[in-house]
Amino acid sequence: MAETTTAPAPAPIPAHVPGERVIDFDVFSPPGSQADYFGAWLALLDGPDLVWTTANGGHWIAAGGSTVRGIWEDAARFSNEALAVTPGLGEVMEFIPLQQDAPEHKPFRSAVMKGFAHQHIVATEPLVRGETVRLIEAMRPHGHCDFMAEFAEILPVHTFLSVIGVPPEDRVRLRPLGRQLTRPDGTMTVVELRDAADAYLEPYIRERLASPGPDLFSRILSVPIEGRAWTFEEAQRMCRNLLFGGLDTVVAMLGNVMMHLARHPAQQERLRQDPGLIPDAADELMRRYPTVAVTRNCVETCEIDGVTVERGDLVYLPSVLHNLDPRSFDAPETVDFARKLTQVRHSTMGAGPHRCVGAALARMEVIVVIEEWLARMPAFTLAEDARPTFRAGNVGALDQLALAWQA
Repeated sequence: MAETTTAPAPAPIPAHVPGERVIDFDVFSPPGSQADYFGAWLALLDGPDLVWTTANGGHWIAAGGSTVRGIWEDAARFSNEALAVTPGLGEVMEFIPLQQDAPEHKPFRSAVMKGFAHQHIVATEPLVRGETVRLIEAMRPHGHCDFMAEFAEILPVHTFLSVIGVPPEDRVRLRPLGRQLTRPDGTMTVVELRDAADAYLEPYIRERLASPGPDLFSRILSVPIEGRAWTFEEAQRMCRNLLFGGLDTVVAMLGNVMMHLARHPAQQERLRQDPGLIPDAADELMRRYPTVAVTRNCVETCEIDGVTVERGDLVYLPSVLHNLDPRSFDAPETVDFARKLTQVRHSTMGAGPHRCVGAALARMEVIVVIEEWLARMPAFTLAEDARPTFRAGNVGALDQLALAWQA
């Protein structure tokens, strides 16, 4: 998904796009997003539910909650094959199962979900808790930290690499690849990014195919695909998919959760006094701070929000514009630990047949981090004069988050 450092000229506006739906909006750099990522996106709620931008080759943006959610769930008319608004990305990455449509998608998705079965998530919790405690105990005497660099960039990647059975210390080598996919800076082409991931994964994939172990990749590759074994190419595409999926989203999520608690000492204290609230609080915080956006390509010309979406058009779906639309949730910007999310499902983890396969693992990580941080750290705040900064992209994330406490 690499972008050039010099912005390309705006793409021509297709004839079927009404002029009043065209806006100046680059999803990789929304105006003001560095200081206020969520506010930058929420500005789109003031207009139509579907708008067109000429940035990044030209594409639609779903800008209303029901439209975001509706297209996300509409696998019949909107495919995930294109993967992103960057031209050519889908053809290069060829992720399994993320870029597959029915019926091809089902057996591969089923195999992956078996790898993420509940008993495996439960078995991973001691690993997550142990690493969380280690990182907290190392930071606590200092009285301050950059939460992103010293915790969020470490724990989820350490966890994922441990789960797939590769050396956790390879985080230093692999973490930049995750950033390049979701928040490209132009230093790598898409082909270079794919090839770097494949070069790293290949020996592990061949080993797992020949002699499966207890790791996540082995569990998935041990599940036959409609009665036959996985081919190497299929295994490579699946492992590539999961590697990129495991390198960035939880990093971003943890940063936003901790930023909120630092800014809201009363809610922080409430969770300290009643840890039983933490699972519901984790769900609500994940709803309140969604940063993932996906792209769907239209495979059947249709009308949405009063305009024609033609076959081949790309539609960008920001989860923030579903979760924080007042038409989707009451007082959506308010964090309410008693909110009953079973009534309206949020879109932080996606929706429909491509909902995030690692959602349960991510949720468990967030819960464990909140539990251990509040049990072991004194009250904490944003450091004096701290200004959290964001970088937008297909996964928006904090660049830095300075926290402070009494050591």
